[in-house]
This record gives sequence, C-alpha cells and structure tokens, in this order.
Amino acid sequence: MSLTRYRTLGRSGLVVSPLCLGTMTFGPGDWGVDEAGSRAIFDAYRDAGGNFVDTADIYAGGISEEFVGKFIKDTGARDEIVLATKFGFNGSRSPLAATQSGGGNPHAGGAGSKNIHRALDASLRRLGTDYIDLYWMHIWDGVTPVEEIVQTLGDLVRSGKIRHYAFSDMPAWLAMKAATIASERRVPGPIAMQVEYSLVARDVEAEHFPAARDGGMGMMPWSPLAGGFLTGKYNREDTSGTGRLSGANPFGDSKFSDRNWKILNVLKAVAAEQDREPAQIALAWVMAQRGVVSTLVGARSVSQLNANIAATDVDLTGDQMNRLDQISAVAGGFSASLTTPAIRRMIYGGHDVMGWDDESPSQN
Repeated sequence: MSLTRYRTLGRSGLVVSPLCLGTMTFGPGDWGVDEAGSRAIFDAYRDAGGNFVDTADIYAGGISEEFVGKFIKDTGARDEIVLATKFGFNGSRSPLAATQSGGGNPHAGGAGSKNIHRALDASLRRLGTDYIDLYWMHIWDGVTPVEEIVQTLGDLVRSGKIRHYAFSDMPAWLAMKAATIASERRVPGPIAMQVEYSLVARDVEAEHFPAARDGGMGMMPWSPLAGGFLTGKYNREDTSGTGRLSGANPFGDSKFSDRNWKILNVLKAVAAEQDREPAQIALAWVMAQRGVVSTLVGARSVSQLNANIAATDVDLTGDQMNRLDQISAVAGGFSASLTTPAIRRMIYGGHDVMGWDDESPSQN
C-alpha cells in the first residue's frame, strides 16, 4: 500500500488516497504550525503521492483554509487535489466558548440552508477556488430536518459549487435517512461518513459501519491515534498536563481508562514484533478495517507525517490482527445481538445462511 494506491470514496467516482491530510494543525493555536511549517507538511504529503486534503472553516479561525488555498495555488495542483472542507460549527465565535455562554449569531452555525450558503461562500473566498470537491457537514445540529440538508447540499452539487457532500459526527440513522431520501428522489446523496474510530473507539462499528455499507458511504476515521494516546508517549503513572485526553471534552471522556491501557500494551507488543512504532500499527489496523476508505492524519512536523505515511507499508499478520481485535472488542449491545450466528440459525431452521454482503462463511 502507498498514498498512490487510490480508491473511490463511497459510491462515487471521487478517487482518494488511503491517508487524508488533516490540516487542523495549520495556523495559530495551542497545537498549531506556522505557514512555513504547514507548507513543508503539505509539500511532503504531495511528494509522497497524496491527493486528499481536509480542512474546515473553523480551523484556526479560517487561517487553515487560507493556508491550504495558498499552497494549492502556488503548486498549481487544483485539478489533482481532492479538496475537502466543512461547515456546521458557529463561525461568529469560538465553538468551545459558545458552549459556556451566548452572544453569537445563531445563523452562523448549524445545517440550515441559510448557514450552509453563508459558510460555503466564506470558505470559497478563503480557499481561493470556485468549487469544493467534498463538502462535509462537520456536525449535526440536532434540529435541522434531514430533508432540508439533502435539498440544500444537493442543489449545491447541481450548481457546481461543490462536487460531493458527506456527513461527520452524526447519528447513523441520520446519514442513512439522508442516503435513502436522496436515492428515492434521484438526487445527490452523501458519499461518506467521518467519525472518531480507533482501537480504543470502536463503538461506531455497531451502527455507523453497517449503515455506511448499505447507504454507499465510505468510512473516513478521524483521530485514529486517539488524540495521541496510541502513540505510546503517555505514562500511566503520570497523566497530568495532557489536556483534553485526561479531562472532560465535548467528544467523550478521558482516554486514560484501564481498558485503553490494556489495549496499548498489546499494541506495543505487536509494534515490537514488527519493529515499528505503536502509532504505525494503530494506523495499519484502522486502514485494514472493512469499509474504511481514507483515514485522516494530522501532523505538526514533516517527520511526524512521514512516520504516519510509513504505516501504509505495514502488513499485520492474522494473529496480530486477532490479538488487536480481541483486546479492543466492545460489547455490541442489542442491535449487534440481532445478527449473531445463533440468532440467524434460529431464523433459518438451524442453517448457516450468508447475506449478500457477508465477508466470509466463517462469520455465520
């Protein structure tokens, strides 16, 4: 595998690399990189054959989009690059600050038609382009009807301002409903889901992965290294000063749980067997999962990016995959129990009956 082993994203003709360059680090901020450093990361990704770049309107207050647009223009690579950006979080003030008090413009955020048009026009200006290849709903707002989202984004596809759209951080039912509405109405539908997914965050396997397969959407994991936890750089005896990994945050609880430390121990053992870094093994595991098309990776240096790219050459053995699968397995819950081999045999009179998209007879 390499960055030039391209694949189509979902049920579409959009051809992307197996690793997507996430640019949340481009621009000022606690984990940001200045323009020169960001350009070096961008150039290194392109030199390795990567063609998929992901940003968002809120990254560094829009500066990430400005950097990306400038780099693409300077390299004359607009026709070669799949450019993705996002809308959804409020653009009138810091999204995290807005959780604590009001004062922002409610029409500067969300998935309503008014904000989508506002956000897209602003992103196009910052990126210096007249179209977006993949426009993500960054997060579902919890109130906008799915029908309005599909209508607005479908109209933008037909107008040529975006080529495709997709959903990030939303319930599986919402993405599936959007795909169904689009299919029945014969209008453009979502082609991908972007969700947190890693060895320590596998809950989306229960609903999101099956919905994506049935709806023709490719899976695009974010935080495949669990915010850095799976790099192995943290010490269990002292997790002070580790920011959002150790404290409450809008997207979940601390990564420092007994379960996760056990997963990390097995990950380190597999990494030692492969003579690789734990992060490369964690990335290789994610990329090997069924339905995963492209995985988001961010970097604060060229060396960090190159280490991530090297994960595309990792070939995990069956035994190593099984050990990682078993130590990180999560309870499937009620929905998952409905598709167990035992239940299916009860339905089919004791016979092992395969579905059309089952991977292998052994799963039944």
